[in-house]
Amino acid sequence: MTADLGRLFSGVGAVLLDFDGPVCSIFAGYPAPQVAAELVNVLRRRGVEVLCDLASEPDPLEVLRRTGAAGDHGVTRAIEDVLCEAESRAVETAAPTPYGREVIVAARQAGMPVAVVSNNSAGAVTAYLAAHRLAEHVSSVVGRAYAEPGRMKPAPEPILQAVRSVGEPAARCVLIGDSLSDIEGARAAGVAVIGYANRPAKADAFRLAGADAVVTSMGAIAAVLIERSIG
Repeated sequence: MTADLGRLFSGVGAVLLDFDGPVCSIFAGYPAPQVAAELVNVLRRRGVEVLCDLASEPDPLEVLRRTGAAGDHGVTRAIEDVLCEAESRAVETAAPTPYGREVIVAARQAGMPVAVVSNNSAGAVTAYLAAHRLAEHVSSVVGRAYAEPGRMKPAPEPILQAVRSVGEPAARCVLIGDSLSDIEGARAAGVAVIGYANRPAKADAFRLAGADAVVTSMGAIAAVLIERSIG
């Protein structure tokens, strides 16, 4: 695995990171199902009929995505605003991912710019990075387009925006993500992608989706980047 990662990084000039997963667990102290339920309550208060499967949806981003797909921009903005506020609260109790910090710092020490590209709000990501003294190591943050959930990953647009921000061609960038939307978005954007399988069941799905490498710990990536930085 280390040899595979070493070969991959030999052609990489910039690192792109998903946020929730590779950097931290944003909803560790403010559970995602609780946030999703709060968003569903907003829909109900606005007179939106909520079907059973949406009422039990545990992922707040999926609630936003489905609200946007329904086409009522006013309702979508209301959900977006509540979700942004919830994410800003959530980062205060977010749990750092083991070795996530080391990956960011080692990449910078190896001379590679780092960008975060997330389906979470840019404000929440920026607040977390500042609170954890990581902002100086991250050259740019690309967050969720306001009230336009159709533009979230797996759409390649935010990844390509991150590519432009680091000044490297897409072919010399690698995205590290923990979801199929990261794998699919990276493939569409033409960047290499490492699947971070923070749950064992994800590993096979990531390989089938075309991940260039799969790791179960961010430590494996950190080790390769540290070796590169001192080599």
